[in-house]
Amino acid sequence: MNIAYLSLGSNEGDRAAMLRQAIDALNHQPGSVVAVSHVYETAAWGVTDQPDFLNIAVALETSLYAPGLLQSIRAIEAGLGRQRHIRWGPRTIDIDILFFNNDIIDTPDLQLPHPRLQERRFVLQPLAGIAPALVHPVFGRTMSELLLLCPDELEVTDWGVLP
Repeated sequence: MNIAYLSLGSNEGDRAAMLRQAIDALNHQPGSVVAVSHVYETAAWGVTDQPDFLNIAVALETSLYAPGLLQSIRAIEAGLGRQRHIRWGPRTIDIDILFFNNDIIDTPDLQLPHPRLQERRFVLQPLAGIAPALVHPVFGRTMSELLLLCPDELEVTDWGVLP
């Protein structure tokens, strides 16, 4: 069995409902969600003229390997109405693989660990909530340490558990 850590975000429609639907789909298709972080709200990163995001992190047990998991995630996103028109633009759902086991992968389609997670507070805050001692295989630092060192100044507001 493999363990993957994922970041989920939504800023279109009923954001909390979209996160719940994504968790349900992850449980149905690629594996079993074994941990879910608190929900965090933050302003959009990159393209800032759009609604605020709700973000969570999840731990997923899966029998798939990383490329198969990516394919499954893309199908889930499409099924939940994800449109890829503007990079970092508004979306019903965004699911990123942050870590897959302790693997380091660098292909045109998939880079793991996620190459920018250490720069994004909206990713690190939820991830540190469910896996504070998880060590980044490249940087050799825990998620708690990376969160303390994160240069991102966007405010991240804890909403508590997913309603």
